[in-house]
Order: sequence, then structure tokens, then C-alpha cells
Amino acid sequence: MKEYRTINQIAGPLVFVEKTEPVGYEELVNIVQADGTVKRGQVLDTSDEIVVVQVFESTAGIGRDSGVRFTGETIKMPVSKDMLGRILSGGGKPKDGGPEIVAEKRLDIGGAAINPYARQSPADFIQTGISTIDATNTLVRGQKLPIFSGSGLPHNEIALQIARQAKVPGSTEEFAVVFAAMGITKEEENQFMADFERTGALEHAVVFLNLADDPAVERIITPRLALTTAEYLAFELGYHVLVILTDMTNYCEALRQIGAAREEVPGRRGYPGYMYTDLASLYERAGLIKGEKGSVTQLSILTMPGDDITHPIPDLSGYITEGQIVVNRELHRKGIYPPINVLPSLSRLMNAGIGEGKTREDHKKVSDQMYAGYAEGNDLRGLVAIVGKDALSERDQLLLEFADHFENRFVRQGHDEDRSIEDSLDLGWELLSTLPEELLVRIDRDLIRKYHPKYRSKEA
Repeated sequence: MKEYRTINQIAGPLVFVEKTEPVGYEELVNIVQADGTVKRGQVLDTSDEIVVVQVFESTAGIGRDSGVRFTGETIKMPVSKDMLGRILSGGGKPKDGGPEIVAEKRLDIGGAAINPYARQSPADFIQTGISTIDATNTLVRGQKLPIFSGSGLPHNEIALQIARQAKVPGSTEEFAVVFAAMGITKEEENQFMADFERTGALEHAVVFLNLADDPAVERIITPRLALTTAEYLAFELGYHVLVILTDMTNYCEALRQIGAAREEVPGRRGYPGYMYTDLASLYERAGLIKGEKGSVTQLSILTMPGDDITHPIPDLSGYITEGQIVVNRELHRKGIYPPINVLPSLSRLMNAGIGEGKTREDHKKVSDQMYAGYAEGNDLRGLVAIVGKDALSERDQLLLEFADHFENRFVRQGHDEDRSIEDSLDLGWELLSTLPEELLVRIDRDLIRKYHPKYRSKEA
């Protein structure tokens, strides 16, 4: 293996090497320091004159006298069924005190693109145990659905709750969770590890934890390691895998940091112009393949800087993915957990995964009616601030009360409260029963007679 001592510049995590033979993009690199210590890196850019190497750890100690060796290989993830129940670092190394992964296969972390013709349309309901997702913004197997949050909001708690509660009700098929956290603090790491161990959710999960003081470059590969693991479990072993990625904002900040070190021409708000393509290369790895038993479903969590939903990160994510779940600061101030606002939230594939034989025949109608009632009641709050509650009609007062009941009884639930879809829909009917039947214009009469508490109690 040739060794080059032609380093001419170091900028942040990047090392610039001159006068090399042709090398491949994303090729692994070993950098040998003067004291014999070896640091690993990856080819980020290559041309006739210069090769740019991004180093996976600190560049401290690397100098002009350091040797650069190109290995001719790309990053590969060692994968096996024994990964279930393991906690790994953002670089794929054991973090739980256990042994190294004994690889059944070593897979390229770039993955293989799914042929659009081979994709199967998502159609199976995934129960998260959270009413605002299951009943009104349903997650479907094979979907990619981001959670838009804000700084200081409990998105990590929501992610952990989904990780331990997610299941396909009535199914005996094997289910697994791949959880990847990027740029988290030591305190958050301890929270994640303690929660997984306390609840026993770790038994069917693989956890990747990248800390805020880890190199930015590692943050770029963490989601790719997680998705490669998920694809192996899904398409090689037949598992139905839910991938939770948090926080994609930290991932994008690492992209911006590396782009600045490369002196690239910045795009919107300083982020690289190729960020859309880069995010798509992650999000589009979710899905089902015709003829394959398993599936990969994605829940990616991102914090919107300044709670701005038009910021490039949520904006581009919304274009690529199939909807969004929005975590609301106002609900959080009211002490409501999980503070998910159903009004701006959307699951574009919801209709494909609900209904008779999947959830329940009244699911869509109940969801629409609750949404309509809450939207109108929420609008009336602005009117009350101007004219006062006494100026409202009896109908408007009922809708105003419905909005309060909806937040306090339907949206609010405990951190360990795992509601079945039947529980969520029955609770929805209980709330709708506080409104006169003539206001339930979005529900068929036969469904009202079958599920409305008034008629159910008569039957009983």
C-alpha cells in the first residue's frame, strides 16, 4: 500500500493531499502520524490535483510529516441478527460493554437504491400507542414520516415512547426498532440508555448514539449505519423495522460545517446546495419491496430553528417525506404531553392503512369529525379574546368546550400510556358525544348508531 506524505492543508475535519494516483470517492483512508498513531478518514472529494479527506476523529497531531494511505475500500457495516439488544456508538462500535459485532455480512453503508417499479405501496397500520398519531395522523408500514419539533420540546420523550410501544396489532411477524441519535448531550445519552434498559425495549432494538462532542463527520455516517442495519434486518431476515432518527437538524448542521470547511458556495442560510439530495438519500431508504417479507419505516425527528417551519431543514424534509407530525410549543406550555398539534400535522398515506380489516370501519370518519370540531373550536378561541365567551352562540360554546376536552383528554396521555387504536377511537366517540348529533355531519348515520356511546349504552 502506497503512503503519501503530501499533505498541504488541514481545515477543520478535512485534510488536503496533493499528487496522488487516482482514488475513488468515499474510499477509506488511514493517516499515520509521526508517532505511529493511525487515524481513519474517508475521501470526500477527488480531482487530478488534490484529494480531500474527511477525518473521523480530531485532526490534532496530523502534520505534513504524516503519511496517507488509501485502502481501496469504502465504509462497510458489519451486520448480524445478534445486533438486536446492542447499544453502539455513532461509528458502529459497541458502547454497552459487550463484544464486537461478529459479522454475518459486511454491507456498504451507502445502501442500494430501491427500483421504483419494485416498490410496494404501503398499506399496513403501525400502532404507536399515541392517540394523536394513531387516530388522526396514522403511521403506515413502509412510510417515512418526520416529527417537526422545537428546541426544548419533549421530542426525545416522544421518540422513546414510540420506540418501546410501536407494534403491528394482531401480527405475529417479527418487529424491530433501529434508533439513531445524532449530536446528543451526555445527559440525553444517559436518558436514552436508562429508558431502553428500564422498559426492556432494548431486546428488539439496535441503538446508535452519536454525542455532541463526537466529530461532525461521524454524525454524517451514523444514520447511514442505522439504515444499513435496518435494511439487513428487513430484507435479509424478514423483520418489519421502524427506524427512528433524531435529530436531523444536528445532521444538517454537520453537513453545513463540512461544506464550510471545503469552502463550498453555500445555499439557503449557509446550508450546502446539495442538502436536498443528501436528505433524500436517507429518507428514500424507507419502503417495501415486492416479494420481500420485511419493511423499513422511518420516523425522523428534527428541531425547527426558531420554531420556523419554513426553515430549509423542515422545508426540504416536507418535500421528500409523506407528511409531518408537528410538536407544538403552546400545548407544551399548557403542560400537555405529548404536545402534538393535529391541525398542521398530516400523514399522506393514512387512508391506505386504516379502515375495516386494518383498524376499524369508523376510523376515517371519526378522525375527520374530531379534526373539524377541534379546528373550529380552536378558531373560536381568538374570537373569545375579542368579544368574550358570553357573546358566543350555544353551538360555538359547545365547540369551544370540545377543543378544551380534545386537548386535555385525547391529546394528553401518560409517558407510559400505551393506547390501542380501539381505545383511541372509543375516546374520540366519547368526546364527540358531548356535541349534538346534528353537528356530526362528517359521520354516516349507521356508524353513529353503531358506535355512539348513547346507542351503545342502550344496547348494553
